[in-house]
Amino acid sequence: MSSPAAPRFYAARLVGTSVFDPIGDQVAKVRDVVVVPQSRTSARAVGLVVEVAAKRRVFLPITRVTSISPGQVISTGVLNVRRFEKRTGELLVIGDLLDRAVTLHDGTGEATVLDIALDQNRHRDWEVSRLHVRRRRKGGSLSRLVSRGETLTVELSAVTGLYGTQAEQSAHLLAASYQDLNPADLAEVMQELEPKRRIELAGELADERLADVLEELPEDIRVEVVTGLDAKRAADVLDVMDPDDAADLVQELPDAVASELLELMEPEEAEDVRRLMAYDEYTAGGMMTTEPLIVAPETPVAHCLAMISREAIHAALASTVHVCRSPLETPTGTLLGIVHFQQLLRERPDRPVGEILDADKVAVQPTAPLSFVTREMATYNLVSIPVVDDDGRLLGAVTVDDVLDHVLPDDWREQDEPHTTTGQIDLSEIARATSRENEDGPASTTTPGSTQER
Repeated sequence: MSSPAAPRFYAARLVGTSVFDPIGDQVAKVRDVVVVPQSRTSARAVGLVVEVAAKRRVFLPITRVTSISPGQVISTGVLNVRRFEKRTGELLVIGDLLDRAVTLHDGTGEATVLDIALDQNRHRDWEVSRLHVRRRRKGGSLSRLVSRGETLTVELSAVTGLYGTQAEQSAHLLAASYQDLNPADLAEVMQELEPKRRIELAGELADERLADVLEELPEDIRVEVVTGLDAKRAADVLDVMDPDDAADLVQELPDAVASELLELMEPEEAEDVRRLMAYDEYTAGGMMTTEPLIVAPETPVAHCLAMISREAIHAALASTVHVCRSPLETPTGTLLGIVHFQQLLRERPDRPVGEILDADKVAVQPTAPLSFVTREMATYNLVSIPVVDDDGRLLGAVTVDDVLDHVLPDDWREQDEPHTTTGQIDLSEIARATSRENEDGPASTTTPGSTQER
């Protein structure tokens, strides 16, 4: 009688699979598999990267996984909720290994990795066992023997180059696997990747998408990404960034790189960036955006609401419409006042906004320090505040997110918020806390006994 086949799963097929606790509550989704190479021909899984509430990616040790099968992963229900960070020697199957080029030992050349299988051995360890690959066409007489694009599954021992550095690896598949993440979450993912892989992923993102992600990255990493891109591509990305964020980034770059990119940018966008760079970073002028919502006093309420509804407008900017004399681009004519979003909703659509201006005309000078701007916004409960020159012309607006970026520590994006004394939490508590059926308020956090720590 033949022995039963060893349990097996394919990493790419596992992505998106729900993780359940022992009582059947869904607590997370699988996003990647973490492996550690043992030699040139083997690698052992040490855990899964899973996504819990609020799209936070954390590490689930393989020792806390009791079952992996099609459609579900069963865990012990205990998880360290600290944000996942890859350790030295670890590789992500989806993030690092898929789409790699490997050399086939049968002499037919190279192949591209499409998926990776892991088998459970007699010690209950999960090991990389097989690769699903697509052959690459090779020149010469041998090419007649190999179908272009042929896919096949081979033993791990039948290839070389899976764990080594590749001369060129496409990041198209990686970008596609993260297309549903918001910019802040994708920024977290990029921080976990190797520098080379990070640049490749950036190259696969659309300009607008990459611009949003750069705004969420720590200073050193976004400088690394921008300097790793082709200069023309980097300038195109700066063109679509908010001017204040583009100015902050340009100031972080080496002088020679900054000058080159400013020359390559669209003249109007570059002019906005240069204007902002003239102010100290911790003043209203250094924090403001030069593109707030601006209308003439005769503009009807309906038109203002249509401007606010545009998807490209950030929530903080959409909270306020600035009413000015012509010209209506910064620096504008005289700022007459502002109208808040809620006020617009209460007025009839055809009413001119010049008739409903806010009586409290609060504004700051571009040289106003951060502390003064913060106090003014707090005093008047503002989401944004206009910045005007000595003649009362609108130069821009400072939003609450601009203030927070300057108030928080420089490394706030890399810090983990505390959860419990040990940083561990019962997954069933997460499930109950996020369930719509839970009517009893926030669930309490439990601190389990000692377990393996990352």
